[in-house]
Amino acid sequence: MWFKNLQVYRLTQTFDLSPEELDEKLDEHVFEPCGSQDMQSYGWVPPLGEQGVMNVHACNGYIMICAKRQEKVLPAAAVKERTLEQIKLIEAKDDRKLSRKERDEIKDNVTMEMLPRAFAKSSLQYAYFALNEGLLVINASSVKRAEEMIDALREALGTMPVIPLSPKNIPLQTMTQWLLSAEAPAGFNFGGICELKDMAEEGSVIACKQQDLLAEEINSYLSNGMSVTKLELLYKDRIECVVDEKLGIKRLKFTDVIQEKAADENAEDAVEQFDVEFTLMTLELSIFIHDIIEAFGGENQEYLDNPNKLLEEKMVAALADDNLPAGVEEL
Repeated sequence: MWFKNLQVYRLTQTFDLSPEELDEKLDEHVFEPCGSQDMQSYGWVPPLGEQGVMNVHACNGYIMICAKRQEKVLPAAAVKERTLEQIKLIEAKDDRKLSRKERDEIKDNVTMEMLPRAFAKSSLQYAYFALNEGLLVINASSVKRAEEMIDALREALGTMPVIPLSPKNIPLQTMTQWLLSAEAPAGFNFGGICELKDMAEEGSVIACKQQDLLAEEINSYLSNGMSVTKLELLYKDRIECVVDEKLGIKRLKFTDVIQEKAADENAEDAVEQFDVEFTLMTLELSIFIHDIIEAFGGENQEYLDNPNKLLEEKMVAALADDNLPAGVEEL
């Protein structure tokens, strides 16, 4: 249950649903396994697994939710082989070359034909509402997966007014300056992992592991214009993580100090153990999230005052890359 990644969102409106009301709304969108012709399925399941009956688990002002994602696994090589077989048969029979459209239709038909025999792969994704802090914290390694859950929440609740938790200072510039000055922010120490990138188009990337990040060689790269896009930080001997240029938290690990504290509670069953871990994790993350955002200059008040501004900036950036954000359709 311990989160391994964090994508953090600011609730722009008060979340006033009780756990019971939230459970009722999620219950209309519970997980159903993939049908024979479904490529994937997504829905809500009890965070407590087989020990739970509700789609939420509330404790001390925090509400845990869990989504299950199932997708069919079709080997691309098998689809390609079967598609080419069909194309060759038809071309030989009709004595002509098939058009791209016809080839694509055959591939789609082959995919649908093979789907019922495909293996189904499932995964769980946890998140929690931190009501006192006004945050939605998602255990996701990518923005795409986090936004998939947010879209599912919007479908179930009718609305989910959130924006990414955004710092005042740009993470890429801030992390670069930390290493250049050899000074970590208060409460943090540098680990041994970082990624350096030349921000010029098609610039080089250097991945460093188990390195002294204050070494002269790394400082030389930074002094010559490279920037830090990922950086391992150690927080008060309690949390280890890698922060990326978008303030995504990866490789999150709670140290033995926290793990031993959870073990010392001597929970009597799985439900009680879940409560112990949930309580410890949310309390630790509450302090950590506050301090990490402060390390980057605090929260960007401009986005809080005008949540649409962040969406507009994301749209402009995405259009420049010819890649619209998740959930947005080009008109």
